[in-house]
Amino acid sequence: MNTPTPGALARFQDAFAHALLAPEAAPAAEVAALTTQPAFAVYRNTVMKGCIDALQANYPAVARLVGEEWFRAAAAIHVREALPTDPTLLRYGEAFADFLARFGPAAELRYLSGVARLDRYWTEAHAAPTEDALDPAAVARLAPETLAGTVLRPHPAARWAWFDAAPIYTIWSRNRVDDAPGDPVDWQPEGALLVRPRDAVEWRALDAAGCAFLDACAAGGTLAEAAQAALEMQGGANLAKLMSTLLEVGAFSGMSRTDERARSRARNKSKKQ
Repeated sequence: MNTPTPGALARFQDAFAHALLAPEAAPAAEVAALTTQPAFAVYRNTVMKGCIDALQANYPAVARLVGEEWFRAAAAIHVREALPTDPTLLRYGEAFADFLARFGPAAELRYLSGVARLDRYWTEAHAAPTEDALDPAAVARLAPETLAGTVLRPHPAARWAWFDAAPIYTIWSRNRVDDAPGDPVDWQPEGALLVRPRDAVEWRALDAAGCAFLDACAAGGTLAEAAQAALEMQGGANLAKLMSTLLEVGAFSGMSRTDERARSRARNKSKKQ
């Protein structure tokens, strides 16, 4: 029995993938005979169509904005750059928003990559682990002196982003559903929060302070630090209303008490290094 040389399988897989994505190029020796078979062309078309279909399913707002023909042509180019790395095509397209940001034909559609990012966030929220949302009453019971040093853990299905150049949330949300209103869009910065505290993904607008607050929480900051980050981003932020909103929509899944003395020692040590 012939024993494969080290790396032979990897070389074959690379050559096979290249032959799928670049039919005009000369195939590598490992797959040259294989590519001459009529079935290989059928397989290539099947793989391409499956990947393009998956992208169209995973990015419905983008597809609705640009139309099916434009979308599928762009998707075909992206597929040649990035084949799926996971057999579950539900998660395929992680780099599609970045691709659109540098895709020449999309240069005049400067909002498109942001819309794609929210489409991606929907998929990530949908596929994230299921956890119960933090009970707002549990936070309300905390004493004021305890509240400041409490760390809230964002829900594993929570996704948020601030877009300072375009009303991405409005554009995305209107094109995510079939019956969205067609009123003129007020061109201003916007943020978005997507959550799945229960069975379905939900979304809502979120201001810059809210995004900064969640960023701080995700980094392990206390509520005092998250509040400071929100106020630095947006001086007039209503922190009580913001906290209430985030708790009500299920943006958090847990909380813990931070040892302030340990945190102080860690900060001082970091400054000395």
